[in-house]
Amino acid sequence: MTNVIICGIGGKMGRMLKERADSLDNINIVAGVDKFCNADYNFPIFKDFDSCNILCDAVIDFSRPEALKQILAYSVKNKIPAVLCSTGYENEHKKMIEQASKGVAIFQSSNMSLGVNLISELIKRAAEFLEGFDIEIIEKHHNKKVDSPSGTALSLANSINSVFDGRKKYVYGRHSLNEQRQTDEIGIHSIRGGTVVGEHDVVFLGNDEVVTISHCALSKNVFVEGAFKAAEFISGKTAGIYSMNDMLNIK
Repeated sequence: MTNVIICGIGGKMGRMLKERADSLDNINIVAGVDKFCNADYNFPIFKDFDSCNILCDAVIDFSRPEALKQILAYSVKNKIPAVLCSTGYENEHKKMIEQASKGVAIFQSSNMSLGVNLISELIKRAAEFLEGFDIEIIEKHHNKKVDSPSGTALSLANSINSVFDGRKKYVYGRHSLNEQRQTDEIGIHSIRGGTVVGEHDVVFLGNDEVVTISHCALSKNVFVEGAFKAAEFISGKTAGIYSMNDMLNIK
């Protein structure tokens, strides 16, 4: 049994985590943290981590980057691993995560879907094989999503760029560019609308042929399952930063 605390328990993902945990024998939610949630759950809900006096095996966070500082402080103080599923982290947040990982295990992924992390590996192989092809990434999300481009789109771009030793530059849309596309680019384009959970297309465009590798999340349940697997995986791990590649044993 893995005991977890959910940060953002009152949000959409928090409620989905709670609902799914109720049907699992291997996951037990022992507390929630959410300054706006007053739900009558069978576990305590704290306004912030400063007031949280419950310990657990792992913290799961699907909230906003603003919560990161408190989460890391709680995790480091109590030597409790954290599963960070939020997107939109800036450089300052990444530095905080790196510093905290020296004292506690941190699992971080911009997308908790197992399928997305599989295509992250497939597109690296495609980039190696499809020499000279232009590469574009198109991501679609619901109209409530704040950050753009998505953290997943950036992660996919980084996976491709690792093949080129980071030489490719990212171009976000082309509305301000009145020039021919350059060969050292990865184009990244965002679409926002409706209730789209998350779609990512990585398009390789060559002479007389186009190869597209796609992933479509039909519901947010895929992220819930991934988060719980990550919590089980990281529980008891030594200090450091862990990713989906570590959990899936992808070299």
